[in-house]
Amino acid sequence: MTTVDAIVLAGGRATRMGGVDKPAITVGDRSMLEVALDAVAGCARTVVVGPHRAGLPAEIRQVQEIPAGSGPVAGLARGLETLAEYDFPADLVVVLAADMPFLTAAAIGELISRAMLSDTDAVFATDNDGRPQYLVGVWRHAALVTALRQLDSVNNQPMKALIPADAVTVPIAGIIDCDTPEQVRAARSAVPPLPLDRARAILHTDITRLPVHQARLADARGAALAEPLTAAEALPRFDVSAMDGYAIAGPGPWRLRHDIGFAGGQRPSGLLAGEAVRIATGAHIPDGTDTVIRDEFVRLDDDMLHRLPDSPIRDDVRRRGEDWDIGAVLAPEATPVTPALISVAASAEVVTAPVRGPVRARIIMTGDEIRASGPLHSGQTRDTVGPILPDLLSRHGIRSTDRVHLRDTANGFDDVLAAATDDDLLVVVGATGGGAADQLRSALDRASARILVHRLRLRPGGSTVVAQLPDGPVVAGLPGNPFAAVATLWAIAPAIVTGLTGRSPTRTLTAPLHNADKISGPVPRITTARACEGGWVGDPNIRTAHLAGLLDRDALVIVPADASDGALVEYLPLPG
Repeated sequence: MTTVDAIVLAGGRATRMGGVDKPAITVGDRSMLEVALDAVAGCARTVVVGPHRAGLPAEIRQVQEIPAGSGPVAGLARGLETLAEYDFPADLVVVLAADMPFLTAAAIGELISRAMLSDTDAVFATDNDGRPQYLVGVWRHAALVTALRQLDSVNNQPMKALIPADAVTVPIAGIIDCDTPEQVRAARSAVPPLPLDRARAILHTDITRLPVHQARLADARGAALAEPLTAAEALPRFDVSAMDGYAIAGPGPWRLRHDIGFAGGQRPSGLLAGEAVRIATGAHIPDGTDTVIRDEFVRLDDDMLHRLPDSPIRDDVRRRGEDWDIGAVLAPEATPVTPALISVAASAEVVTAPVRGPVRARIIMTGDEIRASGPLHSGQTRDTVGPILPDLLSRHGIRSTDRVHLRDTANGFDDVLAAATDDDLLVVVGATGGGAADQLRSALDRASARILVHRLRLRPGGSTVVAQLPDGPVVAGLPGNPFAAVATLWAIAPAIVTGLTGRSPTRTLTAPLHNADKISGPVPRITTARACEGGWVGDPNIRTAHLAGLLDRDALVIVPADASDGALVEYLPLPG
Protein backbone atom coordinates (compact mmCIF):
# COMPACT_ATOMS: atom_id res chain seq x y z
CA MET A 1 0.00 0.00 0.00
CA THR A 2 1.35 3.42 -1.01
CA THR A 3 1.93 5.81 1.90
CA VAL A 4 1.89 9.60 1.58
CA ASP A 5 3.33 12.33 3.83
CA ALA A 6 2.94 16.09 3.44
CA ILE A 7 5.19 19.13 3.84
CA VAL A 8 3.30 22.44 4.05
CA LEU A 9 5.45 25.53 3.56
CA ALA A 10 4.04 28.32 5.71
CA GLY A 11 7.03 30.48 6.50
CA GLY A 12 8.09 34.04 6.15
CA ARG A 13 6.42 37.33 5.41
CA ALA A 14 5.15 38.24 1.95
CA THR A 15 7.39 41.09 0.80
CA ARG A 16 5.07 41.91 -2.11
CA MET A 17 2.25 42.33 0.40
CA GLY A 18 3.98 44.64 2.84
CA GLY A 19 5.26 41.89 5.14
CA VAL A 20 1.87 40.30 5.79
CA ASP A 21 1.87 36.76 7.18
CA LYS A 22 0.46 35.27 3.99
CA PRO A 23 -0.56 31.80 5.28
CA ALA A 24 -2.65 33.52 7.98
CA ILE A 25 -4.62 35.59 5.46
CA THR A 26 -8.24 34.53 5.40
CA VAL A 27 -10.30 34.19 2.27
CA GLY A 28 -13.87 33.49 3.22
CA ASP A 29 -13.87 32.09 6.74
CA ARG A 30 -10.61 30.10 6.51
CA SER A 31 -6.96 31.07 6.48
CA MET A 32 -4.86 29.83 3.60
CA LEU A 33 -2.94 27.63 6.04
CA GLU A 34 -6.21 26.02 7.14
CA VAL A 35 -7.05 25.40 3.48
CA ALA A 36 -3.68 23.73 2.91
CA LEU A 37 -4.00 21.53 6.00
CA ASP A 38 -7.50 20.48 5.01
CA ALA A 39 -6.21 19.58 1.55
CA VAL A 40 -3.58 17.19 2.99
CA ALA A 41 -5.69 15.90 5.87
CA GLY A 42 -5.64 12.41 4.36
CA CYS A 43 -1.84 12.13 4.48
CA ALA A 44 -0.20 9.91 7.07
CA ARG A 45 2.02 12.64 8.56
CA THR A 46 2.14 16.38 8.05
CA VAL A 47 4.96 18.82 8.77
CA VAL A 48 4.34 22.57 8.72
CA VAL A 49 7.51 24.57 8.06
CA GLY A 50 7.52 28.16 9.27
CA PRO A 51 7.01 30.19 12.44
CA HIS A 52 5.20 28.38 15.24
CA ARG A 53 1.44 28.75 15.06
CA ALA A 54 -0.73 28.26 18.10
CA GLY A 55 -3.81 26.13 17.80
CA LEU A 56 -2.62 23.52 15.30
CA PRO A 57 -3.44 19.91 16.20
CA ALA A 58 -0.74 18.17 18.24
CA GLU A 59 -0.22 15.50 15.57
CA ILE A 60 1.01 18.13 13.09
CA ARG A 61 4.76 18.69 13.49
CA GLN A 62 5.91 22.31 13.34
CA VAL A 63 9.48 23.24 12.44
CA GLN A 64 11.32 26.31 11.17
CA GLU A 65 13.68 26.44 8.19
CA ILE A 66 17.25 27.42 9.10
CA PRO A 67 17.84 30.27 8.84
CA ALA A 68 14.27 31.56 8.96
CA GLY A 69 13.18 33.09 5.68
CA SER A 70 15.75 31.23 3.59
CA GLY A 71 13.28 30.14 0.96
CA PRO A 72 11.08 27.21 -0.05
CA VAL A 73 13.93 24.82 -0.86
CA ALA A 74 15.38 25.30 2.62
CA GLY A 75 11.91 24.74 4.00
CA LEU A 76 11.57 21.50 2.05
CA ALA A 77 14.92 20.29 3.35
CA ARG A 78 13.87 21.04 6.93
CA GLY A 79 10.57 19.27 6.41
CA LEU A 80 12.28 16.16 5.05
CA GLU A 81 14.67 16.10 8.01
CA THR A 82 11.65 16.05 10.30
CA LEU A 83 9.94 13.25 8.37
CA ALA A 84 13.18 11.25 8.57
CA GLU A 85 12.70 11.05 12.34
CA TYR A 86 9.88 8.57 11.79
CA ASP A 87 10.68 4.86 11.50
CA PHE A 88 9.55 4.38 7.92
CA PRO A 89 9.59 7.01 5.14
CA ALA A 90 6.46 7.36 3.02
CA ASP A 91 6.53 6.45 -0.66
CA LEU A 92 5.24 9.87 -1.73
CA VAL A 93 5.51 13.39 -0.31
CA VAL A 94 3.01 16.16 -1.01
CA VAL A 95 4.76 19.53 -1.23
CA LEU A 96 2.39 22.44 -0.77
CA ALA A 97 2.68 26.17 -0.22
CA ALA A 98 0.04 27.70 2.04
CA ASP A 99 -1.07 30.38 -0.41
CA MET A 100 -3.86 28.65 -2.33
CA PRO A 101 -7.27 29.80 -1.01
CA PHE A 102 -9.33 27.42 -3.14
CA LEU A 103 -7.26 24.23 -3.02
CA THR A 104 -9.17 21.09 -2.09
CA ALA A 105 -8.43 17.60 -0.84
CA ALA A 106 -9.84 16.31 -4.15
CA ALA A 107 -7.19 18.27 -6.08
CA ILE A 108 -4.39 16.82 -3.95
CA GLY A 109 -5.96 13.39 -4.31
CA GLU A 110 -5.85 13.73 -8.10
CA LEU A 111 -2.13 14.59 -8.00
CA ILE A 112 -1.45 11.63 -5.71
CA SER A 113 -3.32 9.30 -8.08
CA ARG A 114 -1.28 10.54 -11.05
CA ALA A 115 1.94 10.04 -9.11
CA MET A 116 0.96 6.50 -8.15
CA LEU A 117 0.12 5.59 -11.76
CA SER A 118 3.29 7.02 -13.31
CA ASP A 119 7.01 6.34 -13.04
CA THR A 120 7.94 10.01 -12.90
CA ASP A 121 9.81 11.52 -9.95
CA ALA A 122 7.28 14.33 -9.45
CA VAL A 123 3.84 15.50 -10.53
CA PHE A 124 2.92 19.20 -10.36
CA ALA A 125 -0.32 21.11 -10.82
CA THR A 126 -0.79 23.76 -13.48
CA ASP A 127 -3.04 26.76 -13.00
CA ASN A 128 -5.79 28.06 -15.27
CA ASP A 129 -3.19 29.74 -17.50
CA GLY A 130 -1.21 26.52 -17.93
CA ARG A 131 1.68 27.64 -15.72
CA PRO A 132 3.24 24.92 -13.56
CA GLN A 133 2.98 25.45 -9.82
CA TYR A 134 6.04 23.77 -8.33
CA LEU A 135 4.75 24.28 -4.81
CA VAL A 136 1.66 22.22 -5.49
CA GLY A 137 3.08 18.81 -6.25
CA VAL A 138 3.67 15.22 -5.26
CA TRP A 139 7.23 13.80 -5.17
CA ARG A 140 8.60 10.35 -4.81
CA HIS A 141 10.32 10.51 -1.46
CA ALA A 142 13.62 9.14 -2.71
CA ALA A 143 13.66 11.49 -5.69
CA LEU A 144 13.14 14.54 -3.49
CA VAL A 145 15.95 13.46 -1.14
CA THR A 146 18.28 12.98 -4.13
CA ALA A 147 17.36 16.34 -5.68
CA LEU A 148 18.12 18.18 -2.44
CA ARG A 149 21.46 16.40 -1.98
CA GLN A 150 22.61 17.48 -5.42
CA LEU A 151 22.44 21.16 -4.45
CA ASP A 152 25.52 22.90 -3.05
CA SER A 153 23.22 24.82 -0.68
CA VAL A 154 19.49 24.77 -0.03
CA ASN A 155 19.34 28.38 1.17
CA ASN A 156 17.66 30.94 -1.09
CA GLN A 157 17.42 28.51 -3.99
CA PRO A 158 14.56 28.72 -6.50
CA MET A 159 12.25 25.72 -6.71
CA LYS A 160 13.24 25.26 -10.36
CA ALA A 161 16.64 24.12 -9.15
CA LEU A 162 14.98 20.93 -7.86
CA ILE A 163 12.61 20.03 -10.69
CA PRO A 164 13.44 16.66 -12.28
CA ALA A 165 13.61 16.30 -16.06
CA ASP A 166 10.82 13.73 -16.16
CA ALA A 167 8.36 15.81 -14.13
CA VAL A 168 4.71 15.67 -15.22
CA THR A 169 2.24 18.56 -14.99
CA VAL A 170 -1.51 18.14 -14.55
CA PRO A 171 -4.19 20.84 -14.98
CA ILE A 172 -6.02 21.12 -11.64
CA ALA A 173 -9.04 23.30 -10.90
CA GLY A 174 -8.73 25.85 -8.10
CA ILE A 175 -4.98 26.44 -8.45
CA ILE A 176 -4.96 30.17 -7.73
CA ASP A 177 -2.20 31.56 -5.56
CA CYS A 178 -2.25 34.90 -3.77
CA ASP A 179 1.02 36.81 -4.02
CA THR A 180 -0.30 40.38 -4.13
CA PRO A 181 -3.00 42.39 -2.38
CA GLU A 182 -4.88 42.56 -5.68
CA GLN A 183 -4.91 38.76 -5.93
CA VAL A 184 -6.19 38.49 -2.35
CA ARG A 185 -8.98 40.97 -3.09
CA ALA A 186 -9.89 39.06 -6.24
CA ALA A 187 -9.98 35.78 -4.33
CA ARG A 188 -12.13 37.24 -1.59
CA SER A 189 -14.58 38.68 -4.08
CA ALA A 190 -15.01 35.19 -5.53
CA VAL A 191 -16.10 33.75 -2.18
CA PRO A 192 -19.88 33.86 -1.68
CA PRO A 193 -20.98 36.08 1.22
CA LEU A 194 -22.27 34.37 4.35
CA PRO A 195 -25.97 34.07 5.12
CA LEU A 196 -26.85 35.92 8.30
CA ASP A 197 -27.70 32.73 10.21
CA ARG A 198 -24.33 31.19 9.30
CA ALA A 199 -22.49 34.38 10.25
CA ARG A 200 -24.21 34.47 13.63
CA ALA A 201 -23.35 30.82 14.26
CA ILE A 202 -19.68 31.55 13.55
CA LEU A 203 -19.71 34.53 15.90
CA HIS A 204 -21.40 32.43 18.60
CA THR A 205 -18.82 29.65 18.48
CA ASP A 206 -15.57 30.88 16.92
CA ILE A 207 -14.87 34.08 18.86
CA THR A 208 -12.35 33.60 21.65
CA ARG A 209 -14.09 34.10 24.98
CA LEU A 210 -13.18 36.89 27.36
CA PRO A 211 -11.34 35.80 30.51
CA VAL A 212 -13.31 34.99 33.64
CA HIS A 213 -13.13 37.47 36.50
CA GLN A 214 -14.89 37.97 39.83
CA ALA A 215 -17.24 40.94 39.70
CA ARG A 216 -19.90 42.71 41.74
CA LEU A 217 -23.04 41.70 39.93
CA ALA A 218 -24.61 45.12 40.49
CA ASP A 219 -21.77 46.59 38.40
CA ALA A 220 -21.63 43.85 35.75
CA ARG A 221 -24.78 44.36 33.71
CA GLY A 222 -24.18 42.98 30.22
CA ALA A 223 -21.76 40.29 31.40
CA ALA A 224 -22.58 36.58 31.51
CA LEU A 225 -22.20 34.11 34.34
CA ALA A 226 -19.12 31.93 34.01
CA GLU A 227 -20.49 29.50 36.62
CA PRO A 228 -24.00 28.70 37.87
CA LEU A 229 -25.34 31.20 40.38
CA THR A 230 -26.11 29.45 43.67
CA ALA A 231 -27.95 30.86 46.66
CA ALA A 232 -25.89 31.89 49.68
CA GLU A 233 -29.05 32.24 51.79
CA ALA A 234 -32.50 30.69 51.78
CA LEU A 235 -35.53 32.66 50.65
CA PRO A 236 -37.41 33.36 52.75
CA ARG A 237 -34.71 33.27 55.43
CA PHE A 238 -37.41 32.48 58.01
CA ASP A 239 -41.15 31.87 58.08
CA VAL A 240 -42.92 35.13 57.20
CA SER A 241 -46.44 36.31 56.66
CA ALA A 242 -47.51 36.32 53.02
CA MET A 243 -50.37 38.76 53.65
CA ASP A 244 -51.54 41.46 55.98
CA GLY A 245 -53.62 39.59 58.56
CA TYR A 246 -53.33 37.64 61.81
CA ALA A 247 -51.01 34.91 63.01
CA ILE A 248 -53.07 32.35 64.93
CA ALA A 249 -52.46 29.30 67.10
CA GLY A 250 -54.93 26.48 67.67
CA PRO A 251 -58.62 26.39 66.76
CA GLY A 252 -60.65 29.62 66.85
CA PRO A 253 -62.00 31.87 67.93
CA TRP A 254 -58.78 33.55 69.08
CA ARG A 255 -58.02 36.18 71.67
CA LEU A 256 -56.21 39.05 69.98
CA ARG A 257 -53.06 40.26 71.69
CA HIS A 258 -52.19 43.91 71.47
CA ASP A 259 -48.65 43.54 70.12
CA ILE A 260 -48.12 43.73 66.32
CA GLY A 261 -45.59 42.09 64.02
CA PHE A 262 -44.08 44.39 61.38
CA ALA A 263 -41.75 43.46 58.52
CA GLY A 264 -38.25 44.26 59.72
CA GLY A 265 -39.49 44.90 63.25
CA GLN A 266 -39.16 42.88 66.42
CA ARG A 267 -40.60 39.38 66.19
CA PRO A 268 -43.69 38.95 68.36
CA SER A 269 -43.31 36.57 71.29
CA GLY A 270 -44.60 33.04 70.86
CA LEU A 271 -48.30 32.32 70.57
CA LEU A 272 -50.25 30.08 72.89
CA ALA A 273 -53.20 28.02 71.72
CA GLY A 274 -56.21 30.29 71.20
CA GLU A 275 -54.11 33.44 70.70
CA ALA A 276 -53.74 35.70 67.67
CA VAL A 277 -51.48 38.63 66.84
CA ARG A 278 -51.79 41.31 64.19
CA ILE A 279 -49.09 40.84 61.53
CA ALA A 280 -47.96 42.64 58.38
CA THR A 281 -46.82 41.19 55.07
CA GLY A 282 -43.19 40.06 55.32
CA ALA A 283 -43.10 40.00 59.13
CA HIS A 284 -41.42 37.12 60.95
CA ILE A 285 -44.24 35.01 62.37
CA PRO A 286 -44.04 34.16 66.08
CA ASP A 287 -43.26 30.68 67.40
CA GLY A 288 -46.36 28.55 67.82
CA THR A 289 -48.09 30.00 64.76
CA ASP A 290 -50.24 27.49 62.90
CA THR A 291 -51.13 29.77 60.02
CA VAL A 292 -51.88 33.34 58.97
CA ILE A 293 -55.39 34.44 58.09
CA ARG A 294 -55.63 37.45 55.85
CA ASP A 295 -57.70 40.47 56.90
CA GLU A 296 -60.64 39.88 54.57
CA PHE A 297 -61.33 36.40 56.00
CA VAL A 298 -61.91 37.44 59.67
CA ARG A 299 -64.05 39.68 61.88
CA LEU A 300 -63.08 41.12 65.25
CA ASP A 301 -65.56 41.29 68.20
CA ASP A 302 -64.35 42.62 71.56
CA ASP A 303 -60.77 41.46 71.02
CA MET A 304 -61.94 38.07 69.81
CA LEU A 305 -61.04 37.06 66.28
CA HIS A 306 -63.46 34.92 64.28
CA ARG A 307 -63.02 33.27 60.87
CA LEU A 308 -65.80 34.37 58.50
CA PRO A 309 -68.20 31.64 57.43
CA ASP A 310 -67.41 30.07 54.03
CA SER A 311 -64.00 31.78 53.85
CA PRO A 312 -61.39 29.58 52.15
CA ILE A 313 -59.00 27.63 54.32
CA ARG A 314 -55.49 28.53 53.22
CA ASP A 315 -52.07 29.02 54.69
CA ASP A 316 -50.81 32.54 54.08
CA VAL A 317 -47.35 31.81 55.45
CA ARG A 318 -44.21 31.74 53.31
CA ARG A 319 -42.04 29.03 54.84
CA ARG A 320 -38.26 29.22 55.11
CA GLY A 321 -36.65 28.05 51.85
CA GLU A 322 -40.00 27.95 50.06
CA ASP A 323 -38.53 29.81 47.03
CA TRP A 324 -35.05 28.34 47.32
CA ASP A 325 -32.69 26.92 49.91
CA ILE A 326 -28.99 27.52 50.46
CA GLY A 327 -27.01 26.10 47.56
CA ALA A 328 -29.93 26.06 45.14
CA VAL A 329 -29.00 26.88 41.53
CA LEU A 330 -30.75 30.13 40.66
CA ALA A 331 -29.34 30.62 37.17
CA PRO A 332 -27.19 28.37 34.98
CA GLU A 333 -23.83 29.25 33.54
CA ALA A 334 -24.10 31.57 30.51
CA THR A 335 -27.08 33.49 31.92
CA PRO A 336 -26.72 37.19 31.06
CA VAL A 337 -26.38 39.61 33.95
CA THR A 338 -29.62 41.57 33.66
CA PRO A 339 -31.57 43.66 36.20
CA ALA A 340 -33.62 40.55 36.97
CA LEU A 341 -30.54 38.45 37.72
CA ILE A 342 -29.01 41.24 39.82
CA SER A 343 -32.23 41.39 41.86
CA VAL A 344 -32.37 37.61 42.32
CA ALA A 345 -28.73 37.54 43.42
CA ALA A 346 -29.43 40.24 45.99
CA SER A 347 -32.37 38.19 47.32
CA ALA A 348 -30.02 35.24 47.71
CA GLU A 349 -27.29 37.31 49.44
CA VAL A 350 -24.91 36.87 46.48
CA VAL A 351 -22.83 39.99 45.88
CA THR A 352 -20.10 38.79 43.51
CA ALA A 353 -19.80 36.01 40.96
CA PRO A 354 -17.37 34.85 38.26
CA VAL A 355 -18.40 36.41 34.94
CA ARG A 356 -17.17 37.17 31.44
CA GLY A 357 -17.67 40.77 30.37
CA PRO A 358 -19.33 43.15 30.08
CA VAL A 359 -17.98 43.89 26.60
CA ARG A 360 -16.03 47.14 26.34
CA ALA A 361 -16.20 48.77 22.91
CA ARG A 362 -14.35 51.57 21.19
CA ILE A 363 -16.16 53.30 18.33
CA ILE A 364 -14.15 54.35 15.25
CA MET A 365 -15.88 56.57 12.73
CA THR A 366 -14.05 56.79 9.41
CA GLY A 367 -13.98 59.10 6.41
CA ASP A 368 -12.55 62.50 5.62
CA GLU A 369 -16.05 63.66 4.74
CA ILE A 370 -17.46 62.99 8.23
CA ARG A 371 -17.60 65.83 10.76
CA ALA A 372 -19.02 65.39 14.26
CA SER A 373 -19.22 69.06 15.28
CA GLY A 374 -18.60 72.52 13.98
CA PRO A 375 -19.54 74.01 10.62
CA LEU A 376 -19.51 71.76 7.56
CA HIS A 377 -17.05 72.58 4.82
CA SER A 378 -17.33 71.74 1.14
CA GLY A 379 -17.76 68.01 0.62
CA GLN A 380 -18.38 67.22 4.30
CA THR A 381 -21.39 65.64 5.93
CA ARG A 382 -22.57 65.40 9.52
CA ASP A 383 -21.74 62.33 11.61
CA THR A 384 -25.25 61.07 12.33
CA VAL A 385 -24.29 57.60 13.58
CA GLY A 386 -21.39 58.05 15.99
CA PRO A 387 -23.29 60.06 18.61
CA ILE A 388 -26.04 57.45 18.94
CA LEU A 389 -23.88 54.31 18.85
CA PRO A 390 -23.11 54.28 22.60
CA ASP A 391 -26.82 54.13 23.37
CA LEU A 392 -27.49 51.50 20.71
CA LEU A 393 -24.59 49.37 21.95
CA SER A 394 -25.77 49.66 25.54
CA ARG A 395 -29.06 48.04 24.53
CA HIS A 396 -27.02 44.90 23.87
CA GLY A 397 -25.03 45.14 27.10
CA ILE A 398 -21.97 46.68 25.40
CA ARG A 399 -20.22 49.54 27.18
CA SER A 400 -18.64 52.24 25.02
CA THR A 401 -15.26 53.43 26.27
CA ASP A 402 -14.35 55.94 23.59
CA ARG A 403 -15.33 57.32 20.19
CA VAL A 404 -12.73 58.57 17.71
CA HIS A 405 -12.65 59.77 14.11
CA LEU A 406 -10.12 58.21 11.74
CA ARG A 407 -9.05 59.97 8.58
CA ASP A 408 -8.71 58.14 5.25
CA THR A 409 -5.04 57.17 5.17
CA ALA A 410 -3.30 54.04 3.93
CA ASN A 411 -2.05 53.01 7.37
CA GLY A 412 -4.38 54.81 9.74
CA PHE A 413 -5.91 51.59 11.01
CA ASP A 414 -2.56 50.05 11.95
CA ASP A 415 -2.14 52.25 15.02
CA VAL A 416 -5.80 51.81 15.97
CA LEU A 417 -5.59 48.02 15.84
CA ALA A 418 -2.25 47.93 17.65
CA ALA A 419 -3.63 50.08 20.50
CA ALA A 420 -6.78 48.01 20.98
CA THR A 421 -5.46 45.78 23.76
CA ASP A 422 -7.67 47.40 26.42
CA ASP A 423 -10.82 46.96 24.36
CA ASP A 424 -12.90 43.86 23.75
CA LEU A 425 -14.58 45.19 20.63
CA LEU A 426 -13.79 47.78 18.00
CA VAL A 427 -16.88 49.03 16.17
CA VAL A 428 -15.71 50.53 12.89
CA VAL A 429 -18.16 52.45 10.72
CA GLY A 430 -17.01 52.69 7.09
CA ALA A 431 -13.85 51.56 5.25
CA THR A 432 -15.19 48.02 4.70
CA GLY A 433 -15.87 48.03 0.97
CA GLY A 434 -13.47 47.78 -1.95
CA GLY A 435 -12.94 51.45 -2.70
CA ALA A 436 -9.72 53.43 -2.63
CA ALA A 437 -10.45 54.75 0.87
CA ASP A 438 -11.55 51.41 2.31
CA GLN A 439 -8.46 50.34 4.24
CA LEU A 440 -9.82 48.14 7.01
CA ARG A 441 -9.40 44.76 5.34
CA SER A 442 -5.76 45.41 4.39
CA ALA A 443 -5.04 46.55 7.94
CA LEU A 444 -6.63 43.36 9.32
CA ASP A 445 -4.31 41.33 7.09
CA ARG A 446 -1.27 43.23 8.33
CA ALA A 447 -2.41 42.64 11.91
CA SER A 448 -2.78 38.88 11.24
CA ALA A 449 -6.44 39.10 12.22
CA ARG A 450 -8.61 35.99 11.95
CA ILE A 451 -11.54 36.79 9.69
CA LEU A 452 -14.79 35.42 11.07
CA VAL A 453 -17.29 37.00 8.68
CA HIS A 454 -15.87 38.22 5.37
CA ARG A 455 -19.15 39.52 3.93
CA LEU A 456 -22.87 39.16 4.56
CA ARG A 457 -25.52 38.00 2.14
CA LEU A 458 -27.78 40.82 3.23
CA ARG A 459 -28.94 44.07 1.67
CA PRO A 460 -27.93 46.53 2.95
CA GLY A 461 -24.94 45.38 4.97
CA GLY A 462 -23.12 43.17 2.47
CA SER A 463 -19.70 44.76 3.05
CA THR A 464 -19.72 43.91 6.77
CA VAL A 465 -16.55 42.26 8.06
CA VAL A 466 -15.95 40.79 11.54
CA ALA A 467 -12.50 39.64 12.64
CA GLN A 468 -10.57 38.87 15.81
CA LEU A 469 -7.08 40.20 16.43
CA PRO A 470 -4.37 37.85 17.75
CA ASP A 471 -4.42 39.48 21.20
CA GLY A 472 -8.16 39.15 21.55
CA PRO A 473 -10.20 42.20 20.50
CA VAL A 474 -12.98 41.65 17.96
CA VAL A 475 -13.29 44.11 15.09
CA ALA A 476 -16.80 44.69 13.73
CA GLY A 477 -16.52 46.58 10.47
CA LEU A 478 -19.89 48.07 9.50
CA PRO A 479 -20.86 49.78 6.25
CA GLY A 480 -20.45 53.55 6.22
CA ASN A 481 -24.02 54.13 5.11
CA PRO A 482 -25.98 55.20 8.25
CA PHE A 483 -28.96 52.88 7.91
CA ALA A 484 -26.80 49.95 6.80
CA ALA A 485 -24.47 50.48 9.77
CA VAL A 486 -27.28 50.62 12.35
CA ALA A 487 -29.34 47.80 10.83
CA THR A 488 -26.36 45.47 10.51
CA LEU A 489 -25.19 46.27 14.03
CA TRP A 490 -28.66 45.46 15.35
CA ALA A 491 -28.56 42.12 13.51
CA ILE A 492 -25.11 40.91 14.62
CA ALA A 493 -24.35 42.62 17.94
CA PRO A 494 -26.10 39.94 20.06
CA ALA A 495 -24.05 37.22 18.37
CA ILE A 496 -20.80 39.09 19.02
CA VAL A 497 -21.68 39.53 22.70
CA THR A 498 -22.57 35.84 22.91
CA GLY A 499 -19.23 34.92 21.37
CA LEU A 500 -17.23 37.12 23.75
CA THR A 501 -19.10 36.44 26.99
CA GLY A 502 -20.42 32.92 26.37
CA ARG A 503 -23.92 34.02 27.29
CA SER A 504 -26.90 32.04 26.07
CA PRO A 505 -27.95 33.12 22.56
CA THR A 506 -30.99 35.35 22.42
CA ARG A 507 -34.21 33.78 21.21
CA THR A 508 -35.24 34.51 17.64
CA LEU A 509 -38.55 36.38 17.36
CA THR A 510 -40.68 35.68 14.30
CA ALA A 511 -44.04 36.83 12.99
CA PRO A 512 -45.83 37.01 9.63
CA LEU A 513 -44.84 39.77 7.21
CA HIS A 514 -48.01 40.72 5.41
CA ASN A 515 -46.38 42.45 2.44
CA ALA A 516 -43.30 40.27 1.91
CA ASP A 517 -43.96 40.11 -1.86
CA LYS A 518 -43.31 43.86 -2.16
CA ILE A 519 -40.03 43.69 -0.24
CA SER A 520 -38.26 40.42 -1.04
CA GLY A 521 -35.86 39.89 -3.90
CA PRO A 522 -32.99 37.57 -4.83
CA VAL A 523 -30.99 38.57 -1.71
CA PRO A 524 -32.26 38.73 1.91
CA ARG A 525 -33.16 42.24 2.99
CA ILE A 526 -33.33 44.10 6.26
CA THR A 527 -35.83 46.93 6.47
CA THR A 528 -38.03 48.81 8.90
CA ALA A 529 -41.55 47.71 9.81
CA ARG A 530 -44.68 48.69 11.73
CA ALA A 531 -46.55 46.30 13.99
CA CYS A 532 -50.08 45.53 12.92
CA GLU A 533 -52.70 43.00 13.88
CA GLY A 534 -51.25 39.52 13.51
CA GLY A 535 -47.80 40.51 12.27
CA TRP A 536 -45.83 43.23 10.51
CA VAL A 537 -45.99 45.54 7.54
CA GLY A 538 -42.54 46.32 6.19
CA ASP A 539 -41.25 49.28 4.22
CA PRO A 540 -40.53 48.25 0.62
CA ASN A 541 -38.30 51.27 0.03
CA ILE A 542 -36.14 53.06 2.57
CA ARG A 543 -33.53 55.76 2.08
CA THR A 544 -30.29 54.57 3.60
CA ALA A 545 -28.20 57.76 3.75
CA HIS A 546 -29.93 58.80 7.00
CA LEU A 547 -32.04 57.30 9.79
CA ALA A 548 -35.34 59.03 9.08
CA GLY A 549 -36.74 55.64 8.09
CA LEU A 550 -36.55 54.52 11.72
CA LEU A 551 -39.00 57.19 12.86
CA ASP A 552 -42.39 55.84 13.90
CA ARG A 553 -41.29 52.26 13.27
CA ASP A 554 -41.39 49.39 15.73
CA ALA A 555 -38.82 46.91 14.44
CA LEU A 556 -36.42 45.83 11.77
CA VAL A 557 -37.48 42.78 9.80
CA ILE A 558 -35.13 40.37 8.03
CA VAL A 559 -36.87 39.29 4.86
CA PRO A 560 -35.67 36.05 3.23
CA ALA A 561 -34.98 35.96 -0.48
CA ASP A 562 -38.10 35.53 -2.62
CA ALA A 563 -40.45 35.52 0.39
CA SER A 564 -44.20 35.50 -0.13
CA ASP A 565 -46.88 37.47 1.70
CA GLY A 566 -47.50 36.02 5.15
CA ALA A 567 -44.02 34.50 5.41
CA LEU A 568 -42.65 34.17 8.94
CA VAL A 569 -39.75 36.59 9.27
CA GLU A 570 -37.37 37.46 12.07
CA TYR A 571 -37.99 40.82 13.66
CA LEU A 572 -35.67 42.91 15.82
CA PRO A 573 -37.56 45.33 18.10
CA LEU A 574 -36.24 48.88 17.89
CA PRO A 575 -35.47 50.91 21.01
CA GLY A 576 -38.05 53.44 22.01
